[in-house]
Amino acid sequence: MSTVLALTSCATTDQFPLTSTLNSRYTDEQPALSGDGRFLAFVSNRDGSRNILLYDLQQRQFVYLPQLNRRNAIAEQPSLSYTARYIVYLASDRGRPEIELYDRATRRTQILTIGYQGWIRNPKISPDGRYITFETGSRGQWDIEVLDRGATVELDRPNAPIPGLQPSP
Repeated sequence: MSTVLALTSCATTDQFPLTSTLNSRYTDEQPALSGDGRFLAFVSNRDGSRNILLYDLQQRQFVYLPQLNRRNAIAEQPSLSYTARYIVYLASDRGRPEIELYDRATRRTQILTIGYQGWIRNPKISPDGRYITFETGSRGQWDIEVLDRGATVELDRPNAPIPGLQPSP
């Protein structure tokens, strides 16, 4: 037996959908599920530009992501860590895509591929948030690369408290 959720939205304020429904009359695509199955990220054009939205399937509401989506930038191809603390995605605001990482605990975005040579696509983050894989065209063909954020990065682990985020009910 399978369950299909329908998500809809009607209005946005400050690029944040106020309704609690998922699907809408707008284009919603590129879904990514967190490792614990609670959060769903996807790309939507609800406010006239392509933005990444995060939906809490347990609470049945959207999660506010301040400073993730920017005017004049296209965000796409989201990938989530285990509890969705980290969101990795592709952003284009100067005609060239960059891989960015958004930390929901700090509400900060970090560009991971500044100065990187070659085209990139399809970023994916490991469940603990330490590693990011992506495809690169730097050698004239598509290859796979793995980016290690380092041993000192704060990992996204199941049942671990995340500073700045509400505990799971």
